[in-house]
Amino acid sequence: MNRLSIKFMTAALATASLLSLGAVSLSAQATATATATKMPKVKAPAAPAPSAADIADATSKGMVWVNLNTKVYHKAGVPTYGTTKNGKFMSEADAKAAGYKAAQEPMAKGAKKAAATATSTMAPK
Repeated sequence: MNRLSIKFMTAALATASLLSLGAVSLSAQATATATATKMPKVKAPAAPAPSAADIADATSKGMVWVNLNTKVYHKAGVPTYGTTKNGKFMSEADAKAAGYKAAQEPMAKGAKKAAATATSTMAPK
């Protein structure tokens, strides 16, 4: 064998080695990706429910309760304020900026009565 054929064989062997290492690397990445996608997603544990003192403090500050699962927020005075499993307090402006929508809460009995009285006094006789 002459020197040119030895250099050619050495270069070919080096190229084949690099290609096989690349194939192994790609195979390992594909396996890691496939394994990662088959793993079940683990949810972060929900924060502990706020205490009555936390709720009173948030109410006095005018904060809303954001339900992180449903992407809606609840204002103080409704039964769901501070009680949903996965939520937190924040200002109404921050909740709107984050894309949360106001919950369509049923009116409280007192509010219904006041609305009915206001409507009946405004009606022409």
